[in-house]
Amino acid sequence: MSVKMPEADQAILGRRAEIVKALRTIVPGEGVIDREHEMKPFESDGLTAYRQMPMVVVLPETTQQVAEILKYCHAEGIKVVPRGAGTSLSGGALPLADGVLLGMAKFNKIRDIDFDNRIAVVEPGVTNLAVSNAVAHAGFYYAPDPSSQIACTIGGNVAENSGGVHCLKYGMTTNNVLGCEIVLITGEVVRLGGKHLDSEGYDLLGLVVGSEGLLGVVTEVTVRILKKPETARAVLIGFPTSEQGGACVSKIIAAGIIPGGMEMMDKPAIHAVEEFVHAGYPLDVEALLIVELDGPAAEVDHLIARVETIARECGAVSCQASQSEAQRLLFWAGRKAAFPAAGRISPDYYCMDGTIPRAKLPLVLARMKELSEKYQLGVANVFHAGDGNLHPLILYDSNKPGELDRAEEFGADILRLCVEVGGVLTGEHGVGIEKRDLMPAMFSEIDLNAQQRVKCAFDAKGLLNPGKVFPQLHRCAELGRMHISGGQLPFPDLPRF
Repeated sequence: MSVKMPEADQAILGRRAEIVKALRTIVPGEGVIDREHEMKPFESDGLTAYRQMPMVVVLPETTQQVAEILKYCHAEGIKVVPRGAGTSLSGGALPLADGVLLGMAKFNKIRDIDFDNRIAVVEPGVTNLAVSNAVAHAGFYYAPDPSSQIACTIGGNVAENSGGVHCLKYGMTTNNVLGCEIVLITGEVVRLGGKHLDSEGYDLLGLVVGSEGLLGVVTEVTVRILKKPETARAVLIGFPTSEQGGACVSKIIAAGIIPGGMEMMDKPAIHAVEEFVHAGYPLDVEALLIVELDGPAAEVDHLIARVETIARECGAVSCQASQSEAQRLLFWAGRKAAFPAAGRISPDYYCMDGTIPRAKLPLVLARMKELSEKYQLGVANVFHAGDGNLHPLILYDSNKPGELDRAEEFGADILRLCVEVGGVLTGEHGVGIEKRDLMPAMFSEIDLNAQQRVKCAFDAKGLLNPGKVFPQLHRCAELGRMHISGGQLPFPDLPRF
């Protein structure tokens, strides 16, 4: 493993049998897994290049069990790694050798659907797609739709602030979550937000969404559900170059058009997807843009004509609008299958996640071609073009010595490039361990220390998901210490408590 994780606490490992016994009193039956071969499925998440067996796996079913587990671990100084479905692509759910892996898969019930208030209350183990399926009969859906929506869970979406193909118009997870129940490492159960649109005081809910399991364990989520638009149609637009496709994205937004979704793929991705899904993608283009317009039928027809005009002005060589709902879904099925389809063209791939200003798309795509030649590795580009969220798939073969290392270096250079042009290290996959050591490329030491102080306010002992996000984890006492100069505390005239 090229990424260094915290050293295992040998004293904790020496107490493993005692810890397992204590956990079994909290979660009886089959809720505790401690045999090595049975823990094997939990050794990694979607970033399979990194693997680590956990000390023990616990699968609670109730909030009370979660609270008792965390309270016990806090008292005994035991690390805890929360895990949803394990679809994270940043190593956010990578276990620790001396830690408890807290699996939330049994929290899989939809507790309430309130169509009048347009909300659903769900447990964190409910899959993303299950929410939309549960409300579809009434003409509603849940907007954030990651490509892994058939498997990824709402709890994991909250942890990573997941997006999806429709986040351009309808927002990320943070824009669609109204409340949650969270258990702190001390075992205290806290409720943030609720059915109402706004809450008083500090926006702690906004802090929790995207916190990657570092602040607490989510046991209930209140999500916003939306009415399905009257009409939705997707347009496939082919371009001779990726740069022209990137320029078209910026011009569509600049024209005041906000599509429901706007995705882009380059030639390697197009061919891999078409062979896999047979979605009807053109194979004689270098870049393919999928633009979805939704709303009243007359408005959609008008916007499609405007988008096609802009596309032709940018050099598009083909435009095809969906003529039925089945065809629209087929167009999107290809895009959502892009990651598994990449397995047809490479033994392994490394999926990156960075975000850039839309206007920089042509520059960044050109620079990525240069990096591909530098590292002698192929790359298939699939990304949320509308909001500049890139997902380059770096193609490599782990059986060839040195290729994984080159893929990692290639990926790091792509992320540095994102920051260089005014973007950020991640759009929706999170930092985890994958981008942890690149955080100084974007944040100063002062910035990182400020973020760690927030972590300390929730988890003073640093037991929740340690080794993730921060390249150097300080003790909370170090971050809060006062500097003494000449034997004097700062502002000696102020009263101290």
